[in-house]
Amino acid sequence: MTVTLYYHPYSRAANVVWMLEELGLAHELHFVDLMKGAHKAPEIVALNPMGKLPILTDDNVVITESAAIGLYLADRYAAGRLAPALDDPRRGTYLRWTLFAPSVIEPGIGAKQGGWATKESQVGWGNYDAMIRTFDVAIGKGPYLLGDMFSMADVIFGGTLRFMRMVKAFEPSPAVVAYTDRLSARPGAQRADARNAAIAKEHGLGH
Repeated sequence: MTVTLYYHPYSRAANVVWMLEELGLAHELHFVDLMKGAHKAPEIVALNPMGKLPILTDDNVVITESAAIGLYLADRYAAGRLAPALDDPRRGTYLRWTLFAPSVIEPGIGAKQGGWATKESQVGWGNYDAMIRTFDVAIGKGPYLLGDMFSMADVIFGGTLRFMRMVKAFEPSPAVVAYTDRLSARPGAQRADARNAAIAKEHGLGH
């Protein structure tokens, strides 16, 4: 088994490092120099025709899209620990909030920041204010999306909120602040943050 993450610390691959730390899974990081356009090199495009990161290979399996990578890793390497079992009633909630991150949060906030002209009925994120209120609904009584069970959904959904909060992309509610602070305090998140910072420094990347 060889797990390799094609990676840059200023890409969504940075959050995949957190996934791997939570899993405790042996892996290799393959640095891809985005600033030099290395993500468009033929060998990268052969793995992901989009020419984008992250890309994860697990022997001969190739997975792209951050949420898909998280779901794959949790099901294969942490079933019942970071992913509810297929017959667990929490599985639906797990999938709901995992896919909410790339399908709703990312484009919704991007549209708001970019001033895109959209019709609520024609886009997946619908109403921006309703989307923001939904964050608190997802967190619910906590401490995690599945109550007491920390899962890969928290790494994907929560990781998105951590990043959006860091870049001040939205005004977080007190519940979101508490939730993201709770996630940032996890040893796995702290190890990932340290690794990302160290690799950024190694390659002379500024903020």
